[in-house]
Amino acid sequence: MSTVGTTGRIAGKVALVTGAGAGIGRAVAERFLAEGASVVAGDIDAAALDKLVDELGGTYGADRIAALQGDVTVEADVEALVALAVERFGGVDVAVANAGGGAAAELVDHDYAVWQRVVNLCLNGVFLTVKHAGRAMKQAGNGGSIINMASLNAVQPGRGMGAYCSAKAGVLSLTEVAALELGPHGVRVNAVTPGLVRTQATSGMWHVPGVVEEYVENAPLGRFAEPEEVASVVLFLASDEAGFVSGSVYGMDGGARTRRYPDLIGAIERLSQG
Repeated sequence: MSTVGTTGRIAGKVALVTGAGAGIGRAVAERFLAEGASVVAGDIDAAALDKLVDELGGTYGADRIAALQGDVTVEADVEALVALAVERFGGVDVAVANAGGGAAAELVDHDYAVWQRVVNLCLNGVFLTVKHAGRAMKQAGNGGSIINMASLNAVQPGRGMGAYCSAKAGVLSLTEVAALELGPHGVRVNAVTPGLVRTQATSGMWHVPGVVEEYVENAPLGRFAEPEEVASVVLFLASDEAGFVSGSVYGMDGGARTRRYPDLIGAIERLSQG
């Protein structure tokens, strides 16, 4: 990502990012470093974290980035990630609850274990990040900003997306409750709802004929997003420019919420039928 045009909007701050090994999380971590923050990166993929630290540490300084492999659905792992930020950099000013993942199945056919895994990752993982990062911010008494990664599916249903839609809708309510409870301590909490973003996690959609084209058709802006574009919105919410923004949801879907969600199940069925 180019650092041209950066302004040091979060210089000196300490930012924690989950799911930082690739995609949106990596773009956020890099943008934060480019804007002068120190970053503590978490991901379940240890190899991706090693690559992140090697590459971004080489560009922005190894003394400004730390990483810890862990699972956001395991409370001890999230607690350890926050503790690393406090120990290495002195606290947490910004936390981005980004880790997530989905599955496609109609409700009557949905495997319960898969349902639980999606909800656990996309909702409970956000809760644990808010809990421990918010606690650290509250105890430090310096305020802070928490940004929760939701999705277009938090506000727009999709066939076969029941678990993901439910979890991401829950993230929006969680964000509002957190903003209510943490606001008196100077901690702002907001959510971002991206539409289709081209990442490693969504790469499979490019292999299902017609799916990406349907996403593009359903977005009035007529395209999908890149991770760096989401990072720009997250940066704004992390910065003092958003100092009176809390409990808000920032749509980042090219206007797709005004139309309908693509029929992923139908596209998968057509592909399987040859």
